[in-house]
Amino acid sequence: MIRDRFLIDQLVEHGKLNCTYTHYDRMIVGAACPVNERIILENYPNLRAKYFLERREIGIINVAGEGEITADGKTYALHKLDCLYIGKGVQNVSFSSKNANEPAVFYLLSAPAHTNYPTALMTHAEAAKVNTGDASISNRRTINKYIHLDGIKSCQLVMGLTILQEGSTWNTMPPHTHDRRMEAYFYFDLPAGQKVFHLMGQGTETRHITVSNYEAVVSPPWSIHSGSGTASYSFIWGMAGENLDYTDMDAIAIPDIK
Repeated sequence: MIRDRFLIDQLVEHGKLNCTYTHYDRMIVGAACPVNERIILENYPNLRAKYFLERREIGIINVAGEGEITADGKTYALHKLDCLYIGKGVQNVSFSSKNANEPAVFYLLSAPAHTNYPTALMTHAEAAKVNTGDASISNRRTINKYIHLDGIKSCQLVMGLTILQEGSTWNTMPPHTHDRRMEAYFYFDLPAGQKVFHLMGQGTETRHITVSNYEAVVSPPWSIHSGSGTASYSFIWGMAGENLDYTDMDAIAIPDIK
């Protein structure tokens, strides 16, 4: 049941843009993988809007080959792990890859927006980095913050990625919830044939979903979001909701997890 409701699989397909509209803070989770042809960010009838970003903002991170995003005529080059924010009111957005043999994979999150913030590119090198965890408990990792209170400005999107060091497998441990925001995880750079056991549910009654490379999990505000892989991997985290405070979370001590 939780797999059907919260796992987003078959997200990345060559030559396509796939999006899922969630009712958790109206977040849209998607991925574009252009190969030979440019992919246009089309409007969707259920948005009841003139164009996709009429009342929305979008955060995009490239997780594969070099690519370009064009926003209202201006083109931005994105290497792997670079992030582009596009604000409310931009009408024309498209995605392309530099090399069809090594296509870009653009993972995107979009949330409703109340005002206009300028389009902004942040490279992986420019992202705010926090090294945390401990190798002795298999969770040494680097958190990279892109769209957040002290980074790229947004209405309600918070977005970044975490890279686990070799030999570490646990992410976001100890776990937490944040009742004021939803979150989505997107797993990538997970080797072929390996899995992540993504934990969710209430801290006192956890459940898990097995996740493969290029799959996402929607985490509602009442749920923890943590996991452990059979190999090291990376994941993009993104939130929308009540505030932009990255540290707004309700921690759960490891002895209290059930």
